[in-house]
Amino acid sequence: MAPEVSPRRARAVLVTLSLAAFAFITTELLPVGLLTRMAPDLDRSRSQVGLLVSGYAVVVVLASVPLTRLTQRVPRRHLLGVTMLLFAAANAAAALAPTYAVLAGSRLVTALAQALFWSVATATVIGPFPVAVRGRAVALFATGATLAPVLGVPLGTWLGQQAGWRAAFAVLAGIGVAIAAAVLLLLPSYPPAAGGAARGTAPDGRRFAVLLIATALGIGGFMTLQTYVTPFLLDVSGFADAVLAPLLFVSGAAGVVGTLVAARTLDSRPIASLLTPLAIGTASLLGLYALGALKPGVVALLAGIGLAYAAFGSAVQNRMLQLAPGSTDIASAGVSTAFNAGIAGGSLLGGALLPTSGARPLALAGGLLTLAALTLLAVDTRRGHVVAPPPTSPPATRRSDSPAVGKSSGTRRRDAEELERRGTTWRRAVTHSPR
Repeated sequence: MAPEVSPRRARAVLVTLSLAAFAFITTELLPVGLLTRMAPDLDRSRSQVGLLVSGYAVVVVLASVPLTRLTQRVPRRHLLGVTMLLFAAANAAAALAPTYAVLAGSRLVTALAQALFWSVATATVIGPFPVAVRGRAVALFATGATLAPVLGVPLGTWLGQQAGWRAAFAVLAGIGVAIAAAVLLLLPSYPPAAGGAARGTAPDGRRFAVLLIATALGIGGFMTLQTYVTPFLLDVSGFADAVLAPLLFVSGAAGVVGTLVAARTLDSRPIASLLTPLAIGTASLLGLYALGALKPGVVALLAGIGLAYAAFGSAVQNRMLQLAPGSTDIASAGVSTAFNAGIAGGSLLGGALLPTSGARPLALAGGLLTLAALTLLAVDTRRGHVVAPPPTSPPATRRSDSPAVGKSSGTRRRDAEELERRGTTWRRAVTHSPR
């Protein structure tokens, strides 16, 4: 059994692991902001430096489930502490990397650490909280990841511009050491299976599989546009280069708002919290396709996409904690794989459409994918509500079954025995029926 954790300590663990999520996402995306600084220093093209981001996502997809299975019996205090130390060491190696190959190797280690972190962190951080407030805790934990593109990447980019790109990775290494120390200090040690959120509260393998498919489709829809949102804003909407950063900040800030709104609804309305972001995201993506040239509308629709993306991510994590058919760690690894498959698939789809069709159809393709995810989850929800009511009374005796006047005593006796047999069978069925 897991040791009892005080509310204050549980909140401290929540903040610590949210900061860890912030650090991981910042590290993952940082080469995008430092592309022009890293490429000439390493004597590589910008596209080769860009592979440090896309390759990172591929590693997370491939490694999440196998690593989680290998470490199922390791206490989470030790596992997460070592994971953060690996994160710190890999970023230190990146800061000192003399060649592109060494940098790529350090990114591989960081990606492996992230794959393991996202597989076990959610259940670990949520376990000490009562079931009634776990949705709120999930959303607050996700705030760290949501803030990374809004604050982490811009701050890392600014630091890299002022002191060199290596300084940004060195600072992240120091943050990793501090988080590792906090994890080892705050997180109690107990077997993973004893955690409060080690198993789903309403396990359902079929519905969990539907959730994974919908997650990959939905995230793929968002990323089809978001990966190439800059050319859309420049070519379709006609914005100037100078306003791109504020526009992206609007989208990121809306994502933070979406996460905070989800924190208020996940516990009381988990299904609506899952479907509503997809509906908002679909409407915003299709709206961009139709109204992409109207600048004021584009700003509002861009905010809608940012809000929907972040809220959907929180809702998926919360739903995973309910539907996980076995270990929530393995289920979380599956969700992480679905997320990164969606990211990679959306990016590939957008990259294939952009040279041949331009930026505008990206919004349409993305909207159709999120609509497919919304439809899949809505149909699954409707099917889940159709449950046959159990019988509330014994089967009614038909007139022909009653011992009719005029029958012989032997016939009446056989009829009575038959009625008794039927009643006994019904009572057994009701007694042993699942509830």
